Amino acid sequence: MSEDSIYEPGVALLVVDLQNDFVDPSGSLRVEGAQEIVPFANAQVRRARSAGATVIYTQDWHPPHTPHFAADGGIWPVHCVAGTWGAAFVPTLLVEGPVVRKGTGGEDGYSGFSMRDVESGSIHSTRLTELLKEAHVRTVVLCGVATDYCVKETGLDAMKLGFDVIVLLDGVRAVDRNPGDGAKALEELAAVGVQLRDRTNS
Repeated sequence: MSEDSIYEPGVALLVVDLQNDFVDPSGSLRVEGAQEIVPFANAQVRRARSAGATVIYTQDWHPPHTPHFAADGGIWPVHCVAGTWGAAFVPTLLVEGPVVRKGTGGEDGYSGFSMRDVESGSIHSTRLTELLKEAHVRTVVLCGVATDYCVKETGLDAMKLGFDVIVLLDGVRAVDRNPGDGAKALEELAAVGVQLRDRTNS
């Protein structure tokens, strides 16, 4: 199967969190190798749009203070604060579709589909499911960052919601807070039926 044949009406490409704080070398939570995947993501956007597929973007969009951040009791450096340079998409990214923002109320916004209140544990949905249903999407294709957090959680949620899911291995990179986290995330995704594809099998 060629890369081009992945995309058709009923398929959605989800471009996950390709924002300055994650991608730029001066970003506060830079993911190693993330710059390399922006041209790949742009090529996927072009292929998807030319084939009549849906393209949607996710974007971390945090308040200045949240239990998600280490400064307020969490585990992460301050990143992707709403309206800042760090929260903006990298300037070379083709943004040609709706944007789903997450973590907007200070929640953990790992999944594009849902946000978890850090203190109460309650789960709130984003508008992603609605957008996919409106476009009659059956299959979700993922690229972006980070493999072991937002890509993984988005993929797991998509499977739970009944979508077929493909992760493009050439288009994801991991934080690897602990060595091997990215590889473990891919194993977890594969175990629930997510298709992992690279240039040799896409």
